[in-house]
This record gives sequence, structure tokens and C-alpha cells, in this order.
Amino acid sequence: MTVYKALTIAGSDSGGGAGIQADIKTFQELGVFGMSAITAITVQNTLGVQAVYSLPTEAVIGQMDAIGSDLTPDAVKTGMLFNKDIIAAVADRIVHFGWKAVVVDPVMIAKGGSELLQQEAVEALKEQLLPLALVVTPNIPEAEAITGMSIRTMADRREAAKRIGACGPAYIVIKGGHSEAEEQVTDLLYDGQQFTELCGKRVHTRHTHGTGCTFSSVLAAELAKGSSVVDAVGTARAFIQAALEDTLGIGQGHGPTNHWAYGRRRAVRS
Repeated sequence: MTVYKALTIAGSDSGGGAGIQADIKTFQELGVFGMSAITAITVQNTLGVQAVYSLPTEAVIGQMDAIGSDLTPDAVKTGMLFNKDIIAAVADRIVHFGWKAVVVDPVMIAKGGSELLQQEAVEALKEQLLPLALVVTPNIPEAEAITGMSIRTMADRREAAKRIGACGPAYIVIKGGHSEAEEQVTDLLYDGQQFTELCGKRVHTRHTHGTGCTFSSVLAAELAKGSSVVDAVGTARAFIQAALEDTLGIGQGHGPTNHWAYGRRRAVRS
């Protein structure tokens, strides 16, 4: 039996809805063995982030070395990296181990508005990590932070995708969930030459915590199994749609998405 493996390099979410916890849940749901390198520990629940404790860079390197020397991942995703030193270390180890199927989720701001990436780290992200990415998955505010431009229209999104693409990633997915004036959610996929608009029904719910982490985790899991980027994006959209529609309804604030909804829907259909 082939065991596909995926590594997440991200922060821990004590509330379980995002970060390492969401990634591992997603990998498991998609039949991929999940591994982790934790970059920071957050103190949070659905009401917000109360504190962030960055791990020493040496601890992040040690975790990656332990995985790379024994449990070679078929795909890697990065989430909350917090500071420029960790970004530099992560980029260095990706090159060292020759990992190619790299998904970069440029986590910058929590649902409640807390900063999860230091300002000085944005340039490090652009210069050191994005050139190593197969796919980068910013939402609209993250795409604005990376490009330094305001994004209001689809033409703006296309220009932002081009600018991000100039940093080196092969594929860019600008997620449309933050464009709340639109009744549909439109994700924009750019492969360096062509744009594809992927539309879906908007789910009106406050239980959206962890959608970005989960989306990129699905990509990593599907890439680990050998899927194309286009097919992986399709699965990620279906996974998130189910996770939002079949809400868990827990927590007093921005509640977590339902990580087992996609698998249960598939089980019922079969």
C-alpha cells in the first residue's frame, strides 16, 4: 500500500479550527499521512487571538530536519510563519531537501484582525519563499499586502495575480471569500499565462475560521497523491463548500469549519 505524506509548517491554534490542527484534520480526511513543523503557538478561540508565542528558529529547523531525514513528504504546505527568520529557515530547508510540491498559504491576519505575520516578514516571504512555491493561495487582503495595491475589481485581482506570479510561484489562487459584495464566491486561478474564474455559491455564516488553512491543506494533500494543481483546486473548493454548508455551529465568535463534512457527503453518495 502506498502511503502518501504531507508536511505542514505552520502555527498551532489552541481552538482547533485553523493552523496545524486544521491541516492535520484535513490530511487525515483525504487519506494522507500528516506531519508537522510548528512555528508558533497561538492562544485563541473563536472570539480571537489572545497571544502569539513564536518558537525559536532552531526548533523549526530541527522539526523540518527530522521529517526530511526520515519521512520524506510528497507535498509541503506553509501557513503562519510569523517572522523573517523563520521564513528564511523554511526556505533554506525546502531547498536543502529539494521539496517541489510546495503550497504557500501567506497567513497574515487572523479572522479577528490579529497580526500573524510581522510587517518586516512580508518582503522575506516575497523574496525567499514565493519563488519556491508551486502554488500560493492568498485571500484578497493578503494579495493586497503582497502586491501593495488595492483590490476592488476582477481586473485588480488579475493584475495582483500577475504581480505575485512575478515573484516566482507557478500557480496563484486569489480566493474571493472576502469580496462580500458578490453573491457568488469567485476564486481566480492564474498559471502564468491563463486566468480561470471559479465560481461557487456563497455561504452566509460566521463559522468560517480556518477556511484558508483548510483550502491550502486540501491542495497539499491532493498534490501529495499526484493530482494536478487544477484538479487539486477543484477538490479544495468542494471541500470548503461542504465544510461551510454543514456547519458545526460551535463557539461564540468565528466558529470553525466542518472538516469531516466533505468525506461524509462522499460516503453518503457512494
